[in-house]
Amino acid sequence: MNYQNPDTNSDQEKNILHTFEQITKVIENIEKVIQGKRTVIENVLAALIANGHVILLDVPGVGKTLLAKALAKSIDTHFKRIQFTPDLLPSDITGVNIFNPKTREFEFQPGPVFTSILLADEINRSSPKTQSALLEAMEERQVTIDNVQYKLPEMFFVIATQNPIEHAGTYPLPAAQLDRFLMRLSIGYPDAATEKLILNIHTRDAKPLDELKSVISASDVIKWQHLANAIYFAPVLDDYLVSLAQATRNNNPNGHGVSPRATLLLKRVSRAIAILNKRNYVIPDDIRRVIQAVFAHRLVTGGKVGEAIVEEILSKVNVP
Repeated sequence: MNYQNPDTNSDQEKNILHTFEQITKVIENIEKVIQGKRTVIENVLAALIANGHVILLDVPGVGKTLLAKALAKSIDTHFKRIQFTPDLLPSDITGVNIFNPKTREFEFQPGPVFTSILLADEINRSSPKTQSALLEAMEERQVTIDNVQYKLPEMFFVIATQNPIEHAGTYPLPAAQLDRFLMRLSIGYPDAATEKLILNIHTRDAKPLDELKSVISASDVIKWQHLANAIYFAPVLDDYLVSLAQATRNNNPNGHGVSPRATLLLKRVSRAIAILNKRNYVIPDDIRRVIQAVFAHRLVTGGKVGEAIVEEILSKVNVP
């Protein structure tokens, strides 16, 4: 099957190569801090290119927060971190109107959500009400305070970290909140060789994160996002996406399958994966590489794990 764009041009191919080189610089920069996790780093960047958001689900101490900070330091842009706690209020995230006695008027004081990269650290430690303060920001790239809408920066990327639900003092994220995250990823434990490398690099005197310098700008990322929108997606792959989405609904009798939003997001991030492979067109492997990260956390199951359902449909739906 030929998935290539029949109307491809040399300018786009040059842009793809240039973007790939920039992305490689970012990856190598992050790897000075996060060792042995290139696939995870690439997937985080794919979500950024696809103009989505990422949630990192893992046990404490494997580098979730460190990965977010390393990405932020690699890009010359604004970065804010919110430590989610049970007493955190929605206004602590979005901002609030404060009365100025000198002008006798209310003035809006922006919250930390007004940034380009936002780290929502341990997001499931706060109440669902506070978690929901991010819903409008993540979906519509704006915040509404007292019926006034405030736009967020054009580049707005949320990286949330989450401890496993069974840990004490956590609140499960509602389905609507999870659906705002394009991908759910897990860093996982390092292998023995990597863990030994970590012991040698991360010492009391050596702080690799502090030494990181930015290698690209926010305007570069915006160009990546525009380029991804133009990556060719063969019509036969649209049929493949629909078949995969339909299968999650048909093979999940005790729950619900993914929504059309998930299908659209999978298409977007597959284009980003194509760029990571220096291609100006998508192939089925691009879709299959990220479908777990896009679909699994959106599946409302009746006892079956979302990842197991995705594996099942991948084995049943024919690849074009």
